[in-house]
Amino acid sequence: MVPSGWERKPIKELCESIIDCVNKTAKHVDYVTPFKMIRTTNVRNGRVDIENVRYVEEDIYKQWIRRGAPKDGDIIFTREAPVGEAGILENSEGVFLGQRTMMYRSHPERADNRFLFYSLTSAYCQKQIDDFSNGGTVAHMRVPDCGELMINTPPILEQRKIAKILSTWDKAINTTECLIDNSKQQKKALMQQLLTGQKRLLDDSGKPFEGEWEDLYLHDVAKIIVSPVDKKTVEGEIPVELCNYTDVYYNTRITKSLDFMKATAKQTEIDKFTLQVNDVIVTKDSETPGDIAVPALVSEDLNGVVCGYHLAIIRPQEDKVEGTFLNYLFSMPKTRYYFFTLATGATRFGLSVGGINKAHFTLPPLIEQQKIAAVLTSADKEIEFLEQQLADFKQEKKALMQQVLTGKSRVKVEEDEVAL
Repeated sequence: MVPSGWERKPIKELCESIIDCVNKTAKHVDYVTPFKMIRTTNVRNGRVDIENVRYVEEDIYKQWIRRGAPKDGDIIFTREAPVGEAGILENSEGVFLGQRTMMYRSHPERADNRFLFYSLTSAYCQKQIDDFSNGGTVAHMRVPDCGELMINTPPILEQRKIAKILSTWDKAINTTECLIDNSKQQKKALMQQLLTGQKRLLDDSGKPFEGEWEDLYLHDVAKIIVSPVDKKTVEGEIPVELCNYTDVYYNTRITKSLDFMKATAKQTEIDKFTLQVNDVIVTKDSETPGDIAVPALVSEDLNGVVCGYHLAIIRPQEDKVEGTFLNYLFSMPKTRYYFFTLATGATRFGLSVGGINKAHFTLPPLIEQQKIAAVLTSADKEIEFLEQQLADFKQEKKALMQQVLTGKSRVKVEEDEVAL
């Protein structure tokens, strides 16, 4: 059921035109031209990317726009790979549709283009898209079906008001995403300066740290422990929670909030390989050299979680090195490349205990390490706060879409409200 004054209509009745791409591959060139092909990879997360495109010569462009050239404000939709992504085209100059994409152009008297866009991305329409695209080995929608998607349609002024409200949320989301990107870039630059000594922080007396940094082998400042504990559950052994390879690979910090694997281990293994606060864990083995020595810091007491295999624990000597500093140092591309040069293997790469022990770094005094770690941790907390804020915005917008695009919550349209 739709609210009073609303109708449920197929999208084709709300559009001035629906244009699909030419069903063949356009010949593209390896240099920049004014003519850009929009592929399915260019339509993601509600946006149309016209920067990372393929280019064609003018004759190809003219052939492909015979069915109709896109205009600013058109909705670009993907029929396959993946199906159901949509975005509003903001700059149509020289743009044409690549394979498996199509375009909706709203009728100016029947539908607001942004309202149609939000409707297409709603749970209600995405369920229809899933229903239309099921049944094949590769999910895809037929062109005729793309016109049959049913839209809950209020009067045009109400559509515009709904679109305006949701656009406000999008602006907040976009602003937060930009803040996150800027914060990450600033942190990256700060790491490069602080972890190489290009920039020195102030000590407790307010003066810049001075003195040379010391070149030390890793075994001079930390104990290296390579774990052999596997994921198996063996009768007679002690049940444990296991920190495994993916826990380290996908997290910069290891905390109790992670869902650790259940396994078993011998008492001697528990005694030796139980993780401690300030341990830095690195991936010791990988099928690709670029995944060697990915670090993660044990940032809190894990209540007995054991380190799994294919990992190495680097346990700092507390009077010589700060674990948080070491974790940041290991996450730098230069350090990752250095460990890659120490790895051995042909089809599978690995770090030996000897190789890790002999790794050497130029380190500042402990107090300066702690200051550097504190500054970078503060930068991380700012990023985490913004990322949580972004997640909250997205969740709140999703809930709002469910209300306003179905008419469960009606928006108030003022009598003097005009088109945006």
